[in-house]
Amino acid sequence: MKKTGRTLLTVALTFVATTAIVLFALNFTAGEKKVQHQIPRLYTTAHPQYERAMGSLLGPGITSGNEVVELLNGDQIFPPMLAAIRAAQKSVTFETYIYWSGDIGKQFADALSERARAGVKVHVLLDWVGSSKMDESYFTEMKAAGVEVEKFHKPHWYNLARLNNRTHRKLLVTDGLVGFTGGVGIAPAWTGNAQDPDHWRDSHYQVKGPAVAQMQATFLDNWLKVTGKVMHGEAYFPAIAQSGTQKAQMFSSSPSSGSESMQLMYHLAITSSEHSLDLSVAYFVPDDLTRQLMLDALARGVRIRLITPGEHTDTETVKAASRATWGELLQAGAEIYEYEPTMYHCKVMIVDQLMVSVGSTNFDNRSFRLNDEANLNVYDAPFAQRQTVVFEDDLKRSRRVTHQDWLDRPMKEKLAERMASLLETQL
Repeated sequence: MKKTGRTLLTVALTFVATTAIVLFALNFTAGEKKVQHQIPRLYTTAHPQYERAMGSLLGPGITSGNEVVELLNGDQIFPPMLAAIRAAQKSVTFETYIYWSGDIGKQFADALSERARAGVKVHVLLDWVGSSKMDESYFTEMKAAGVEVEKFHKPHWYNLARLNNRTHRKLLVTDGLVGFTGGVGIAPAWTGNAQDPDHWRDSHYQVKGPAVAQMQATFLDNWLKVTGKVMHGEAYFPAIAQSGTQKAQMFSSSPSSGSESMQLMYHLAITSSEHSLDLSVAYFVPDDLTRQLMLDALARGVRIRLITPGEHTDTETVKAASRATWGELLQAGAEIYEYEPTMYHCKVMIVDQLMVSVGSTNFDNRSFRLNDEANLNVYDAPFAQRQTVVFEDDLKRSRRVTHQDWLDRPMKEKLAERMASLLETQL
């Protein structure tokens, strides 16, 4: 009887261990089935059908009456974010990937805690991996003040298959009226004005108008997944008056609810482009289909310019995998630049100086198929032209890489790129 008991225990433990290994291994699959077919080119970005497709086929409806303002680097980004939190009267919803220790992290924890003590409903969703360097005292302080703080995909036996799915979204909404999104994390590297390698170059955006309700809904989507709580009512979704003249929509994607949608949005934009495509990309590892769409755009005369990190990068593996994909693009006429002063963390796409997509999404498989992402799409020529000025200012601080430069790179770099390319589905 004892032998039978030991045998059953051994079988049970073996089953549990095998199941855990299988679930963990699922993290290293690429997610949903990849989109294999190109999108037929039926119209350009200037055609009304383009916005109809973006707002009906792929994403939420495009709203009018918005005001989107660019904020460049920490000195411009953090003060209005903190001011909006401190001015909140009813609710604050905040979701971010990176939240680390440091002065700026303490300022956010203090501001969020103060509002919670004042009776404001404050909800904070932090990615479990991205907040691993956050001082536990911040978490304790916020909890004690009444802030509802949750971790996205904190490891449990029942979600081991989702450990590789992170929330990469950057969303802050106050009183359901003012929103912020972009590429910035809450960490010392994002403070300052990109003045040296310790202070990164990044862009964030303040939003007012009807699109803020879509930003709120995007936050509440993940809050529901984590907590099971449905939050609604005037504190979160008040009546929003028009604040400007821009048309905008909040676009999101998640492996649990359509991970291909973000990639399809990018693909439709590339396919519809007629004149120009400017990309500010922190991590650029396009798959074969995306590269082909870019090559097709180049062949029909679209000017493609791309700024990506240079010497200063937070991941040499991604940099190597990225450079491995440049050959055909450079040969076909794409202009690729490496930003020189510091780490370049921007995520901005400008199409034909008519449409701009900004937010958390990188140009890689991890953003397109593994992470939860959120981008604000703005359909407004003056706004696009302003972002082009910002882009071209970054160009002045960047070094162009020619096709010959790419061919002449050292053999050790080529070998590193070959090795890094093996990890493409995880980058």
